[in-house]
Amino acid sequence: MILVLTQLMLVVDTSIVNVALPDIGRDLGFSSAGLSWVVTAYALSFGGLILLSGKVGSLIGPRRALLVGVSVFVVASVAGGLASTAAVLVTARAVQGVGAALAAPSVMVLLMGVTTPGPQRSRALSMFVLAIGSGAAVGLLAGGVLTQTLSWEWVMFVNAPIGILVLAGALRHLPELPRQGTSLDIAGAASSTLVMVALVFAFTSAAERGWSGPVVIGAFAVAALSGITLVLVERRHPHPVMPPAFFASMRSAGPLLSMLVIPAGQVGFLFFTTLLTRQVLGFTPVQTGLALVPFTLGLITANQLTPRLLPRLGERVIGIAGLTGLVLGIAWMSLVAAEAGPDTSIVPVLLPSVLLGLGAGATFAPVTAVIMHQAPAEHIGAAASLNQGLQQLGGGMGLAILASVLTGTGGLENGLSTTFLVAAAFPLTALILFGTWARRIPAPDAPHA
Repeated sequence: MILVLTQLMLVVDTSIVNVALPDIGRDLGFSSAGLSWVVTAYALSFGGLILLSGKVGSLIGPRRALLVGVSVFVVASVAGGLASTAAVLVTARAVQGVGAALAAPSVMVLLMGVTTPGPQRSRALSMFVLAIGSGAAVGLLAGGVLTQTLSWEWVMFVNAPIGILVLAGALRHLPELPRQGTSLDIAGAASSTLVMVALVFAFTSAAERGWSGPVVIGAFAVAALSGITLVLVERRHPHPVMPPAFFASMRSAGPLLSMLVIPAGQVGFLFFTTLLTRQVLGFTPVQTGLALVPFTLGLITANQLTPRLLPRLGERVIGIAGLTGLVLGIAWMSLVAAEAGPDTSIVPVLLPSVLLGLGAGATFAPVTAVIMHQAPAEHIGAAASLNQGLQQLGGGMGLAILASVLTGTGGLENGLSTTFLVAAAFPLTALILFGTWARRIPAPDAPHA
């Protein structure tokens, strides 16, 4: 239960701030583009460092990694709630991501280590999946209630009592597992994170300073140099966080690149739907949370159906269907945004949210399965970490691009519809990549080609 609560806390924090964003922007003086950093700072540090943190957990022990990660997460949450400036809040969110990256890989390791194969482990894994699936809904509802009844600061403060409960339970009930020796690819993790941070900074700055500004050009240059460094480092390291073998052929690279762009559309949908409902439609925080709950309900429903359909239809067919749902759901919200006004009811927002949730629920399991199956056999562990990292990094990068699009197309009053349409291009790209390069995974007893 402690491990499931830990996972729920980390997942909830990816969505709980969304409903509070307009209040945060008003109180701390964020610009429309700058507000995206509240989300992307967490995603970038989480996604960038999770490529390395799994190995850190192996070196110091998963229980110790969990305790340190949750402690960092709690302290950063309190600091974020006390933030009086935009810079302090963004920094606190980045540090939260560091704590989450250190704790997250240890959750699954400990879960497998403290349960026995059979009914006990099946129940634990079911609860773990439920925590992941329900986390977005819990975060959206909790964010709405806390923002409306108390203040936006409580979307940060709420992590403190939960985190303290996790720490107490972990100290009392979780055993330490044997450590494993490994080498850390610090240079690879640092350069890969710097690539994404520089790109996000460049796109966000372009929305405010223009594409030809020296700061923007400098940020793109840093991203390019970091990318070159990443390639050189990973070719020489014995245990790279991003093995070059993944990108030696499109058969393995295509599904991975799909996982990079899928969250870009999904995170953009949640972020800009929040701005649409709060600042254009005039919804209260609680109403906004309720408007987005159908997304998670659709996701959970599809998650339950997908395992039953996969043996019949295969990962490629289910994945293509899910990605099509993502494209159509986001494009539908573009039409809603084009006609939105103060008199618009909640119903037009609910329908594309349901479709998007169904699409997301049918997408992640098949794409993940194909990534793991098509990855080189000697890099399965790295594939699992990279899969999680790309989800976070893709969401952060995509949101930065979309924030730049919103500013360049007229802001909240005139640019939301176009921004949603551009957001739909991300899952459309994933649909092309996955549909072209994914192959059906053969059944265990099926003959291999």
